[in-house]
Amino acid sequence: MSQLLHSVLEPAGPQAERIYTLWVVTCWISIGVFVVVAFATAAAVVRGCRNHRQRLTAGPSEMAISTAVALAIVVTSGILFVLLGASVSTGQALNALGEPGAVSIAITGHQWWWEIAYEDALPSRRVTTANEIHIPVGRPVVFKMSSHDVIHSFWVPSLHGKRDLIPGMSSAIWLQADRPGRYRGQCAEFCGLQHAHMAFEVVAESDDEFDRWLDAQRHPAEQPNSEQERRGEAVFVTGRCAMCHRVRGTPAYGSIGPELTHVASRRMLAAGTLPNSRGHLAGWVVDPQTVKPGTAMPPTPLTPDDLQDLIAYLEVLR
Repeated sequence: MSQLLHSVLEPAGPQAERIYTLWVVTCWISIGVFVVVAFATAAAVVRGCRNHRQRLTAGPSEMAISTAVALAIVVTSGILFVLLGASVSTGQALNALGEPGAVSIAITGHQWWWEIAYEDALPSRRVTTANEIHIPVGRPVVFKMSSHDVIHSFWVPSLHGKRDLIPGMSSAIWLQADRPGRYRGQCAEFCGLQHAHMAFEVVAESDDEFDRWLDAQRHPAEQPNSEQERRGEAVFVTGRCAMCHRVRGTPAYGSIGPELTHVASRRMLAAGTLPNSRGHLAGWVVDPQTVKPGTAMPPTPLTPDDLQDLIAYLEVLR
């Protein structure tokens, strides 16, 4: 399954299911209250019109009014306590998921992209990527949240609720996907000019597929084979690219922008803004400000030949 739009009404995990259940309970109670209030209002209008036509001056007795008000207070209090109980129960359920040895992923929000780091006790087995999160189906995953600059909010509606990322503070949420698919996520806190272009994808897959993906991500960059690809690598490591981006296995050790060791394996570019195709990649490299005005990546002036060589090299990085 692949979701182009994110929706809390399509839960795909236990936390999202509990949030959806709370939404359903709240929605139906609200509908019921609306219907009762609308009916009572209509009845009062009809009764008032009838009394006016019949020139009746006597209204409901004081005892009847007091009883109606008391009954309304009791019913309203009961409804509020039901909603409070449902909300507390949902909150406890969201925090109940936990398991030793769960997949641990550190999420860092940047303006305007997501840094994804798969933690491991062995530093050589840690993996860093960007804007695309792979998780195994049916296994708990803990996301450790932080922000590099301003307040961001991590939200995958089909899998969990929102969690704010606040500079100088860290937090964590547990998450689990019950079925495979691609689930769109989005920054849900206004964080600057390109807030709307700060999306990401969560790819839920089987254990075997996840393990293969993670193992492939641990490998250094593929070595260029053709002469054009080697020229493209030279353009990358000797030009502006290496100042901001890292490609493991090369002299490029930049840490300002996303790691690009396996950039060609990602489905999207620029935090979900562009599909990862040759043309879009070339346009993004040459003039990212046209696509995402205000982004930290500057234009890269290249000759047509150097651009083609660079793109050929980037397409090797799978």
